[in-house]
Amino acid sequence: GMDAEGFGELLQQAEQLAAETEAVSELPHVERNLQEIQQAGERLRSRTLNRTSQDAADVKASILLGSRGLDIFHISQRLESLSAATTFEPLEPVKDTDIQGFLKNERDNALLSAIEESRRRTFLLAEEYHRESMLVQWEQVKQRVLHTLLGAGEDALDFSQDVEPSFVSEVTAPGRSALDSVEVAYGRQIYIFNEKIVNGHIQPNLGDLCASVAESLDDKNVSDMWLMVKQMTDVLLVPAKDTLKSRTSVEMQMAFVRQGLSFLENSYKNYTMVTVFGNLHQAQLGGVPGTYQLVRSFLNIKLPGPLPGMQDGEIEGHPVWAVIYYCLRCGDLNAAMQVVNRVQHQLGDFKTWFQEYMNSPDRRLSPTSENKLRLHYRRVLRNSADPYKRAVYCLIGKCDISDNHGEVADKTEDYLWLKLNQVCFDDDGSSSPQDRLTLPQLQKQLLEDYGESHFSASQQPFLYFQVLFLTAQFEAAVAFLFRVERLRSHAVHVALVLYELRLLLKSSGQSAQLLSQEPGDPPMVRRLNFIRLLMLYTRKFESTDPREALQYFYFLRNEKDSQGENMFMRCVSELVIESREFDMLLGRLEKDGSRKPGVIDKFAGDTRAIISKVALEAENKGLFEEAVKLFELAKNPDKVLELMNRLLSPVIAQVSAPQSNKERLKNTAVAIAERYRSQGVAGEKSVDSTFYLLLDLTTFFDEYHAGHVDRAYDVMERLKLLPLSQDSVEERVAAFRNFSDEVRHNLSEVLLATMNILFTQHKRLKGAPAGTPGRPQRTIEDRDMV
Repeated sequence: GMDAEGFGELLQQAEQLAAETEAVSELPHVERNLQEIQQAGERLRSRTLNRTSQDAADVKASILLGSRGLDIFHISQRLESLSAATTFEPLEPVKDTDIQGFLKNERDNALLSAIEESRRRTFLLAEEYHRESMLVQWEQVKQRVLHTLLGAGEDALDFSQDVEPSFVSEVTAPGRSALDSVEVAYGRQIYIFNEKIVNGHIQPNLGDLCASVAESLDDKNVSDMWLMVKQMTDVLLVPAKDTLKSRTSVEMQMAFVRQGLSFLENSYKNYTMVTVFGNLHQAQLGGVPGTYQLVRSFLNIKLPGPLPGMQDGEIEGHPVWAVIYYCLRCGDLNAAMQVVNRVQHQLGDFKTWFQEYMNSPDRRLSPTSENKLRLHYRRVLRNSADPYKRAVYCLIGKCDISDNHGEVADKTEDYLWLKLNQVCFDDDGSSSPQDRLTLPQLQKQLLEDYGESHFSASQQPFLYFQVLFLTAQFEAAVAFLFRVERLRSHAVHVALVLYELRLLLKSSGQSAQLLSQEPGDPPMVRRLNFIRLLMLYTRKFESTDPREALQYFYFLRNEKDSQGENMFMRCVSELVIESREFDMLLGRLEKDGSRKPGVIDKFAGDTRAIISKVALEAENKGLFEEAVKLFELAKNPDKVLELMNRLLSPVIAQVSAPQSNKERLKNTAVAIAERYRSQGVAGEKSVDSTFYLLLDLTTFFDEYHAGHVDRAYDVMERLKLLPLSQDSVEERVAAFRNFSDEVRHNLSEVLLATMNILFTQHKRLKGAPAGTPGRPQRTIEDRDMV
């Protein structure tokens, strides 16, 4: 009953609704029952489902292009209405009997296939050219990217240290130098150095020049660095076929070790003096001046109280072995001998060994003595409580190389000094591994086993640089210092000094990382990518200070790039094109056609070769107007006129407005023509005649646009370009074949202008008497007709 009641109520409500809608006459009646509505819905749905994705794409395209103001419907209609007959399809065959039609067809087919073939060839050629120029461009961009990103192996990507500022210089305001005061100071010395070389003087010492920069900086780290560089490089070059051979020769490696030791000893002696003179009261300096007194006073400060475990007594209140050790540490063997003589009865066999050590040319005991001393050390001293005695024995006997003698050598410099003292060169096989340290072993230990983190190189860059440099690892030292942005200029100049002294090992390929190992080299040899180092350095300032950059590029005058091209030439041409300082760097033409020298003249014997190279580069980059100037500087009239023809051809028919391309190019061309005429210079015949013809045509169009109809006609008559009478037609048509493309491209404009001129003259003859006010309108009319 409940259901029936509900339905009744529903029916009543429905009828009421129907009655209400009846009253609202605006709404149309629905003539469909539910089933019909459902069917219609299904139909619509299936229609939209069947619409292809193409339709959807069309809708989207219409919306997108419509938003840009394009009516896609009309465009597609117009496209469809275009006749397909213009495409290069073979034409329909004709009836066999229609000979006329057949021949016409054959001829058309032949023409069309020729056109199609040449079109295909043109596209292929264009693609080939495009590909080639892309590859060349990519190669250059790749080199530039390589020169901008520092290649320092994995550690270049180790961002755990304080992040250095960016490797790419920020663009500075124009006119502002990108060099800081240190770089400017170095740049001045490089300028002095190059001046002397260019003028044929004796080559100055670049190390001295650079070291003098340090004095002005008042930075002890930098001064010490240059002292060390000068001392380490003050060695005799061993003659050999290449740098690698001489650098790895025993004589030279021994020399490096000797220089490293003497640097460390002198520094230490200075340190003791500073300490003593800073604490005179405590030091109680006295007696005969010399190392012994200095060490004694130094020990009054360093070891004020008695030390436990010291052996063999004291001398003037200090442990004997401590005094001997510090005399050696200051590099004074005589002072050490003095001490040994005074207490010899306490020292057993030591005096004889020490005497032999002192008098041997390369600080090495004979194998017999060495073995005796080592035996004594192993039996009696290895566990001795006197650290100084152990250290002295290990030093004289070059033994027990794994002991770092931390109580005595607590500073990196002391450790280095001890180790360098233990390095031995002759391998007679008599030493056991624990007593034998070679230079490559020590180098590996410092560069690979300990490495930057051990020496906290990011906090103390100069110390790590010193560690590597004193162990003759020059390339690794420079590459490390170069990665510290604020010290980069020092690294570059150290590299330049090494390069000039023929001590630098350069990488053989240009794309090598900044520091690399090369197959075939001994294991601890590293090479520096010198070219990249220099390019990375100059990249920062070459756009703001091109003169300075040029001074650095001069160092590359004997280097070649991967294509065998001279690096100096290549850098100069890139520099000129990037900085656009054509006149300053390459010189400029004076009014009389002579060349005012540029900065480059000092450096290059053959400036024409460099200017031609830059000109070609400019032409390839599409900088035609610059290329014209440069080819004229390089005295190459053929190229000057060839490019001028290419530049003039598209503009000669234009109206000459002030500051327009046409105006500028016309002035350039006229200036060139005047210079060449006055100097009697001519280009190759066809290029030359084309140039002067284009100039005359320019005059023709200028007269024409200005409304000087008769003057324009006179020019055209003199040029003999068009047949102005019936009998000259054949002759002119024949002559036309000999004109260059630059002239032929303008033929339609020339014809149109000439016809307008003839028409104007014709109208004038027919109608208005000469000189009526109607005349100016005509020129405007002429202008419109063009």
